[in-house]
Amino acid sequence: SDPTVAAVQFLRTYCAVGVEAVSSSKQVNPLWYYFQMLPPFGGDDCLASTDFYSDAALAALQSPCMVRDTLTRRSQTRHRFELDVASDANFPLWIDGISRVTVHHLQWAVWIVTSRVLTVQTDTGGTSVRLLIPYLDMCNHDRSSPHVLTGRAVPGGRLRVVAGAPVATGENVLICYGGGVTGNDKFLPEYGFLDESRDGGMNGYDIVANDLMGPTAAVRGRRHNALSLVDRQRSLDALQETTIPQDEAELAVTTDTSMRNAIRYRLGVKRALERLV
Repeated sequence: SDPTVAAVQFLRTYCAVGVEAVSSSKQVNPLWYYFQMLPPFGGDDCLASTDFYSDAALAALQSPCMVRDTLTRRSQTRHRFELDVASDANFPLWIDGISRVTVHHLQWAVWIVTSRVLTVQTDTGGTSVRLLIPYLDMCNHDRSSPHVLTGRAVPGGRLRVVAGAPVATGENVLICYGGGVTGNDKFLPEYGFLDESRDGGMNGYDIVANDLMGPTAAVRGRRHNALSLVDRQRSLDALQETTIPQDEAELAVTTDTSMRNAIRYRLGVKRALERLV
């Protein structure tokens, strides 16, 4: 519910290990090799998340719930920064060994946690922990992928990706995020991408449209973040601010990446809604 707690722990370790790795001739902490595999601070991956959108790009989403969740996460991040980072004189410097850590660094760390951490059961059962797991966190999303990540819900289970088809040397191993019932209203803010493929049945827009209109029996019960009646109506009203032809025309002349993704999102949801009616 509050990824900023784990993000502070991660950022503290990341900075301490990083400063040592770039400024010392001693043996490098093995963690640093893993940290270098993560999307970098200020890189395109994290900037694609709504956490880094301008106010104009957030408004262009025409998604009150996504905007609300994004602003809440930003507020949590600022509060956590003042509480646990800015007030800590012993907090490690940024990895350059010179700069102080800023709220923007913590914002990046929060995104690392929300986009890559897996919740798994402990050996004893009854409790769960959230972990950054090398290699497993590198599997990208494909709704139609035959491969499945298993072991997360079994106490003491061994996490593994089970191949549902032969995998060629050098081939990316893809898995379906969210059990096939997660939509672009979560993919965009948490991961920074839009699921637009038509393979494997519904895509990320269809899931959102289905939720806005009231989930079908096939989806209801598996959709943990189903919208309330009030949020559904607010979202549908917001989508009426522009028409599909207006969105298409605006997308054709827009060059800013965040704004383009925001327009693509609302346009995709509107087209999916049309398919449902």
